[in-house]
Amino acid sequence: MGNGLIYSKLNTIYLKDGINLMKRIVLYPGTFDPITNGHLDIINRANAIFDGVIIAIAKSSEKRPMFDLETRAKMVKKTTRGFKDIEVVTFDTLLVDLAKKHKSSIIIRGLRAVSDFEYELQMSYANSSLSPEIETVFLMPSLQNAFISSSVVRAILKHNGDASHLVSKEILPFFSKDLD
Repeated sequence: MGNGLIYSKLNTIYLKDGINLMKRIVLYPGTFDPITNGHLDIINRANAIFDGVIIAIAKSSEKRPMFDLETRAKMVKKTTRGFKDIEVVTFDTLLVDLAKKHKSSIIIRGLRAVSDFEYELQMSYANSSLSPEIETVFLMPSLQNAFISSSVVRAILKHNGDASHLVSKEILPFFSKDLD
């Protein structure tokens, strides 16, 4: 490889025979409160299609997350430790500003059902209105993960239920802490 200019840990331009080759890095934003097997399914799919995935964990104070931002970041890092070409970041800005910071023009969103589509389409249009070069790519999880949401996991945890089949075993220790 020739000389490279690093934009983020993943987004590098290499010179090959005088031609710039830019890696296709995507942002996968969300609150990940907590990260579920459905999220991991989308990350795997995005990683198979693109050169790298930046998992962008939103602070989302207005959603009143069960887990604080630092804990959510730790959970995501633990569950993606073995993945290649993954970077985990946190943010409390407009998503389009984060995309510009990381030189990414592609946002990945997961769709479980038709009900997700209306909201995600609206968000996609809003992002495009703020930054026309932004594209949103929708990915569907496998059928076995299609019903999983962080909301379902949180509801199970709130009532002291077993959510271990919906999340990676790496984050189970986080659930034994006081969740009130």
